[in-house]
Amino acid sequence: MRRTSVVFWASLALVLPFVLWGALSPETLSSGAEAARTFVVDRFGWFYLLTASGLLIGVIALAASRYGRVRLGADDERPEYSTGAWFAMLFSAGMGIGLVFWGVAEPVSHLLAPPTAEPGSTEAARDALRYSFFHWGLHPWAIYAVLALALAYARFRRGWKATVSGALRPLLGDRVDGPLGVAVDTVAVVATVFGVATSLGLGAAQINGGLAALAGGIAVEPGVQLAIIAVITVLFLVSALSGLDRGIKWLSSANVVLAVGLLLFVLLTAQSGRLLGAFTTTLGGYLSELPAMSLQTGPFDTARSEWINGWTVFYWAWWISWSPFVATFIARISRGRTVREFVVGVLAVPTALSGLWFSVFGGAGVLAERDGAELSEQGAESQLFGLLATLPGGVVAGIGAMILIVTFFVTSADSATFVLGSLSSREGRDPARSVTVVWGLVIAASAAALLVSGGLGGLQTASIVAAFPFAVVLILVLVSLVRGLRQEALPAATAPAAPVPAAPLPAEPVPADPTPGDDPVRAAGR
Repeated sequence: MRRTSVVFWASLALVLPFVLWGALSPETLSSGAEAARTFVVDRFGWFYLLTASGLLIGVIALAASRYGRVRLGADDERPEYSTGAWFAMLFSAGMGIGLVFWGVAEPVSHLLAPPTAEPGSTEAARDALRYSFFHWGLHPWAIYAVLALALAYARFRRGWKATVSGALRPLLGDRVDGPLGVAVDTVAVVATVFGVATSLGLGAAQINGGLAALAGGIAVEPGVQLAIIAVITVLFLVSALSGLDRGIKWLSSANVVLAVGLLLFVLLTAQSGRLLGAFTTTLGGYLSELPAMSLQTGPFDTARSEWINGWTVFYWAWWISWSPFVATFIARISRGRTVREFVVGVLAVPTALSGLWFSVFGGAGVLAERDGAELSEQGAESQLFGLLATLPGGVVAGIGAMILIVTFFVTSADSATFVLGSLSSREGRDPARSVTVVWGLVIAASAAALLVSGGLGGLQTASIVAAFPFAVVLILVLVSLVRGLRQEALPAATAPAAPVPAAPLPAEPVPADPTPGDDPVRAAGR
């Protein structure tokens, strides 16, 4: 524990009382958290929308600018990981459990309770996929990209400490080495704990739903989910202790193989032509409606406002609270890439893959619901398995889905323990094993406390509230990154070195009638 920083102890001092509160009095924790959620959403929902959209615009502008050529490392450095391994790790860490959990459940929910259309209508089906694209597309990955880019630039290009406060050095100067830096990093760690706990709680609930669907006699209840969290905690701690290059890297690659296999199964056994058509149609609708969806708050429509607060604001808060974890991990694996290559890779590829995932699983779920499968009668954690049960070979696919959820669960959790340990170690170094174990136990306990106190609603509430202070930090990070890049360009652009006096020229005959361009002084200056 000698490498731990003040941030480690300050974060534990904030998180552990919450865990104890949830264990001793889950009812009061639930009511208190809900009151905090209502206050934040009602008064600052617009702030989450503006923050996410501003970060998207900012990171695209950086990639398109002359700073896009800056390399995250030395000028002659090349990427540490292959492009394929890079995509696999960032995708698995970024959205694994959430995609599997919400891939069917979110579009089906939007079909029956759309933001504007008539429930169950064709327009509601379009809205269902378009808003799923929106919630899992460019905005969340832009939130990740801004912080990840700033962290990678600070660590690999400038040699600063690999923490969130280190990324603020161009803006705050040496103050990041004092109490202000400790406060920033503590906010980042606490937001990460609750963001990751939310995802782990969803993963435990869905594993419970899968077991109930595949094996009779298992109920969907908190007790079973707590047992699942305990078993998975052991697995992800073993993976985390094996190191980044072994456990996390290989599990991430296995996740991608399993996810692609499950996606192809649904695509080939469901109505594949209609599902691929849904992808192209929804992609066009998403891109054309992106500005309006990004800034809509529904101020004069109470039902629309509640829908946006319950879905879009929740998602933006979830991504913000996840961003310290995902961004630190992405930064760690992105050394040697240029700013432009980084932004294009982090924004475009995961967005396209998320869209394809929702087109296949969400599209199949919407079609099945309209054909009478009654997926909406099941809990959100069970709807994926309900869809698979309607397809040929669904039982085998359900087992494969269970394995995928478990591996996504383990990957997300062991990545989180590595990142939390790094954020709370001196200079952002790779954490000691003891620190990794502590954070693994803390996030497992936090997920358990949230599930017991409020179920899925409690998980959502924790993300929204924890994300609010860190949203302010993200805005400062973007400003700091721009300032840092400008400082790097300063010597060549606006602060040229003082001219060095030229050595005396040797005497030589001067032509009697020199012609332009033959002046030896001018020639020496060319």
